[in-house]
Amino acid sequence: MIGPDTTAVDDGGTEYLSRNPSNLDDVVARVRLGGPDTLRVAAENAQRAQREWAQVPAPVRGRVVAGLGRLVEANKESLAKLVTREIGKPYAEALGEVQEIIDTCDFFLGEGRRLYGQTVPSEMPDKQLFTFRVPVGVAAVITAGNFPVAVPSWYIVPALLCGNAVVWKPAEYAAAAARAVAELAWRAGVPRGVLNLVYADGEATFKGLEAALEAGTVNKVGFTGSSAVGTRVGELCGRHLQSPCLELGGKNPMVVAADADLDLAVEGALFSGWGTAGQRCTSLGNLIVHRDLHDEFVSRLDEALRSAAIGEPTGDVLYGPLLDQKFADGFEAVLDTIAGHHTVLGSESVGRITESAPRKGFHGDPSTGLYYHPVLLDGLRPDDHVFRQETFGPIVGVSTFDTLDEAIELGNLPGYGLSAAVYTTNPQTAFRFRQGIGAGMVSVNNSTSGAEAHLPFGGNGRSGNGSRQSGIWVLDQFTRWQSLNWDFSGKLQKAQMDVDTVEPELDYRLPPELGGGA
Repeated sequence: MIGPDTTAVDDGGTEYLSRNPSNLDDVVARVRLGGPDTLRVAAENAQRAQREWAQVPAPVRGRVVAGLGRLVEANKESLAKLVTREIGKPYAEALGEVQEIIDTCDFFLGEGRRLYGQTVPSEMPDKQLFTFRVPVGVAAVITAGNFPVAVPSWYIVPALLCGNAVVWKPAEYAAAAARAVAELAWRAGVPRGVLNLVYADGEATFKGLEAALEAGTVNKVGFTGSSAVGTRVGELCGRHLQSPCLELGGKNPMVVAADADLDLAVEGALFSGWGTAGQRCTSLGNLIVHRDLHDEFVSRLDEALRSAAIGEPTGDVLYGPLLDQKFADGFEAVLDTIAGHHTVLGSESVGRITESAPRKGFHGDPSTGLYYHPVLLDGLRPDDHVFRQETFGPIVGVSTFDTLDEAIELGNLPGYGLSAAVYTTNPQTAFRFRQGIGAGMVSVNNSTSGAEAHLPFGGNGRSGNGSRQSGIWVLDQFTRWQSLNWDFSGKLQKAQMDVDTVEPELDYRLPPELGGGA
């Protein structure tokens, strides 16, 4: 457990080495992983600190959030370089990710002067009704490492702004980036105990969370990660009558209609499917292309993918390495599901880029990191593993359709519901697609990726439980509504019982001169 002016608490956990995935000999951070007690103790500390933090006026908490934004802005390049070094995200994308923190802080500065409740008219005289937003208490935030600084800010910033304390457990393989963000938050004025950083593996985190929920020291759980783990977190929270904020995986479809701008669609598919090596929750999973365009579109996309720059993430590349060895192992398993009915396109080989399986035009030395060939898989069938499951790597499959209803059905079939896109020049197609697709976020003629700080982010089905992050919508995750009825009549007035009523003359009928019947 780490906080300002403190050192890590060593409860006998193992040491973890966070390595640069583009140069595995480069150890970015060494951290001691805590056991279950680490999160439990952090939650107790947070609970004590939260009471005082909640008494700080919301506009003042907003100024703390603003200070964090300014500090991140002042350290933007350094933080982006750290993100690139630790998880292999191309530097241009890392800069954009850091900007997302700044945008989030800018937005929630203003919410510190809003956090609106409402006054509501009473059904009785001399009585006034009010509603208030109150903080939930302690939020346990567990985040993945593919967006190691932006996604945590979507939880931490609004949670702090609303008067909550936070226990943050980042991904181990993004430990250094997490420490950097926490340091900036503490320097912005977030008090000791209000933001707590915990390093632990998955099972220790789960057991610690279970103990904290049982003790009543965690009041809200925010989780970003796989659908499988999100299901476990949701079940655990449900046993304690809590509704977590779950942002899970995606199998995001992109439909290319018969009237699509093909150049634009190819550009969008390239960035959506293979940017960040396909390791976004919003990465393109299934391309669903109108049968009349299929051959031309696939040919163009194959050519674009073969000529795309891949390699050292400090350069101008489409993508760099996979995040960590465990994701490389997972992607290898996905590649094992490629079958005889698939046509494999996109590169000279399949699998890891090596001296014996080179990638034309590769930037840098592939032997130093976790670099993989891009895969464009044509001939995808609805029962294929690649069609049904999130693959979290540089692979995209292609299916065809004849009618829009068929395309929508294919888009919904895997059961995820995070992001979807349609390329069309027909507004009717765009609106019919939006109406039929189950995704929480829909793009027209744009990427499946690309969140903005003031727009709700989140999914349905296997992608989440309907909770939303970002914008005003996330306030419902970190506040609870409290109502107040204030009776100043000087007597007990009983709702629904002591209410004046006005009875209409229900047997009245309009006379003939006013249009009534005979």
